[in-house]
Amino acid sequence: MFLIVAKYLIPKGYRGMAVFPFVLMKYDFDKGNRTFVNHEKIHLKQQLEMLILPFFIWYFSEYLVRLIQYKNKDLAYRNISFEREAYANEKDLNYLKNRKFYQFLHYIHLK
Repeated sequence: MFLIVAKYLIPKGYRGMAVFPFVLMKYDFDKGNRTFVNHEKIHLKQQLEMLILPFFIWYFSEYLVRLIQYKNKDLAYRNISFEREAYANEKDLNYLKNRKFYQFLHYIHLK
């Protein structure tokens, strides 16, 4: 994993993003933010288990479905299964040691 400050590559309203094997972040101080880095490391693990490209196809497809569902971009983003898993476990710094394969599937909801 490589932590890279790339202020202009991060979409407005976001602090960072994971694109295997990189964690791109808007602010240098986030390198020391263990919760933030753990959140992005969860995404790296998700990307690896899905062989990277299928992760992004699923991520953006689910975002579009959620956008139609919620008619709100922030709610759509927060309800993507990958994000739900990452937000639910970002404070558990041991999460990735015990995480089961394809764990994000437990965070899909249909309502």
